[in-house]
Amino acid sequence: MVASIDFASSAKPARPVTDRAARAAASRQEALHDVELVRRFRGGDESAFVEIVTRYREKMFSVAFSLLQNRADAEEIAQDTFIRAYGGLARFRGDAALATWLHRITLNLSRNRYWYNFRRCQHTTRSFDSAFNADNETTLASLIASDAPNPVQEAETSELADLVAVCMERLGPGHRAILTRRNTLNCSYDEIALTFGISIGTVKSRIARARDNLRGLLAKACPEFAPAVAAGEWFDPARSSSRREILCA
Repeated sequence: MVASIDFASSAKPARPVTDRAARAAASRQEALHDVELVRRFRGGDESAFVEIVTRYREKMFSVAFSLLQNRADAEEIAQDTFIRAYGGLARFRGDAALATWLHRITLNLSRNRYWYNFRRCQHTTRSFDSAFNADNETTLASLIASDAPNPVQEAETSELADLVAVCMERLGPGHRAILTRRNTLNCSYDEIALTFGISIGTVKSRIARARDNLRGLLAKACPEFAPAVAAGEWFDPARSSSRREILCA
């Protein structure tokens, strides 16, 4: 049931403010508890590190999975995060919250794994006889028409994927990150705005600039991708549609 709002009264504090205050207080308590865990671990209490892993394992897995979309990779990244944290807590200065520090480690490891997979096209590799997903036993082979690409088409697709990967690496970190979230992870403008703490209008303008920069890099690498040519004309049907999505509005 939707609560009625009395616009004539300003005596009562708005509920969202109360909720934010409660969340802020809870966050402060969590941060203080984390500080105590770090202090105990540095003092030789191994159980403190076990508690840190228990508190943040699922969160770090979720961070990795949101980027990699692969449970095995995400589990490995989460494990590597705490391996690095175990060796790094002695040097942890506390400039940021423990949760933020762990998140940064996980995100960096996940990005490295993502680009490692991307360069080798591992993120697009799947057996045609495998199930579509855990809830659907339909195979990929049954969903795709038998219009297998010939060797020339496969070579073109591979060449284009490699070219885009190289040019993506040459983009600035900000443009690369926002373009990856929009076109590779299919994040909405709202999700991207929330992630980077910017407005939706800024998201759209940054994506547009990132695409223009990527097109410019492609044009330098290959005359076929001259900026004057419409982006939709850069690709023939044999080439990867996923790469086209990165470059087209």
